[in-house]
Amino acid sequence: MEASVTLKKVGKIVGDKTILAGLTFGIERGSLVAIVGLNDSGKSTLLKLLSGYESPNYGQIFIQGLDIMKRRDETRSLIGYVAHENDLDPWLTLEQNIRFNAKLYSVDTGLYKERLDKYSKQLHLGPYLSSFSYKVSGGIQKKVMLLKALIHDPNILVLDEPTGYMDAKSSRLTWDLINNLK
Repeated sequence: MEASVTLKKVGKIVGDKTILAGLTFGIERGSLVAIVGLNDSGKSTLLKLLSGYESPNYGQIFIQGLDIMKRRDETRSLIGYVAHENDLDPWLTLEQNIRFNAKLYSVDTGLYKERLDKYSKQLHLGPYLSSFSYKVSGGIQKKVMLLKALIHDPNILVLDEPTGYMDAKSSRLTWDLINNLK
């Protein structure tokens, strides 16, 4: 099977500390991969590299055969990224946060409404969409971040602690959605 994500001798240095050194691996299309390790071991840094939000100090990352550094716009559109940290604008409603992301990726209005309806139902977000993001729980915020990442229909999802701050029911809904997408 063809690799959707390929790393070749990738390294990341922060200050005078090597966070990641010489990583080489591939991830096949349709795979669900978990990155596990100790706190502060570089997991989030690796995910930021895979999503294109940070650049490696050396090595190459390919997304569906495209060099992430040379073809940044093309590879960005292939990836949906959910950061560990809340990246929602607190002064926008949850729906406005999602719509903003849809506009960044030039998602057609009809497709936007269809995906918003579909994913908000699956994640039980309907009652919250008109709320400002700073007024809802961390678990609701995390589900909205996932919906925001899915709104442009990416080929690859990079998720940093996708069920952080969620109760058991919300966590189950989220993992069911992720498994169905796979």
